Amino acid sequence: MSLERLVDQTRERFPHYEESKVEILPLEKGGSDRHYYRVRFSTDHSLILVKYNPEKPENERFVAIANFLNGIGVNAPLIYHHDRVQGLIWMQDLGEEDLWHYRHEPWGVRRRFYEAALDQAGLLHSSEPGCAENLHLQSCFDESLYRWEQNYCLQNCFGLYFKIPAAVIDQLRRHAAFDHLAKRLASCPRVLVHRDFQSQNIIVWDERAYMIDFQGLRPGLRQYDLASLLFDPYVTLAHQERAALLRYYFERNDLGCEFPEFERVYWDCGIQRLMQALGAYGVIGVLREKKEFLRHIRPAIKTLIEVASCAENFSFFAELLTSLPDRPQPQD
Repeated sequence: MSLERLVDQTRERFPHYEESKVEILPLEKGGSDRHYYRVRFSTDHSLILVKYNPEKPENERFVAIANFLNGIGVNAPLIYHHDRVQGLIWMQDLGEEDLWHYRHEPWGVRRRFYEAALDQAGLLHSSEPGCAENLHLQSCFDESLYRWEQNYCLQNCFGLYFKIPAAVIDQLRRHAAFDHLAKRLASCPRVLVHRDFQSQNIIVWDERAYMIDFQGLRPGLRQYDLASLLFDPYVTLAHQERAALLRYYFERNDLGCEFPEFERVYWDCGIQRLMQALGAYGVIGVLREKKEFLRHIRPAIKTLIEVASCAENFSFFAELLTSLPDRPQPQD
């Protein structure tokens, strides 16, 4: 749909701006197949317009989840209008300052925003999964999904990107440690999770943290969201910073377990989440030819080596990761 047509659609839905000069600016938004635009009516008034493929149910699900999150007190953009036929969403403009934007700030500044994000995660995690039954969420995290994420990494990062021989990948796929990991995680109690809770999906607006890109929300493990944020390949946190934030979340939420047990699942989820991210970088960077995503593979591998060294029975994986061949990094 042309920019002119998008402006016409916007004027039609917001007739009180019919006489205003409208500016529309395409926005870059990660590896998404959705198209984002900032529509500005004046210096003080703007909104975000999303164009999505109506044939993909997870895109339409975004609106219902946004309304649900706002309803339970979790900060999320307000939905102004939704056209299901055209695949268009008009929603609140929260600005451009995500957690990633603050990555070079002193820890005292960043810590405040990370804690605000963890507070929002705690609100989501403490909600009853049953209250989201009408949202038609994607399948919950179970053993099969954990195994799928592992294979996603082995196939699309180790195979497609690093060119590791198929026989070696198959041997890894059948390693008992990965099967046991999936079973351990699947046996833990589930809560509602964001599923992609990383620095570029948390907007800081008016000193508060807001969740975006939450269409993958589903029942899973709270530690998966924590691992997504604290082991984020886009922003490398120091070990002490991660430890402080993990302890902050643990002490702010009534989890019914001791910290060592909570932390063990966190390390397990770290392996799982980083493998999912590496698989995504392979798909987006190689298959979709968005080469800029390939630069995140090395930081993710480095963090995964650290996590695998701390997790139960994964020292073999840390050794394999250390031996991976180098690949040239994409040029800026």
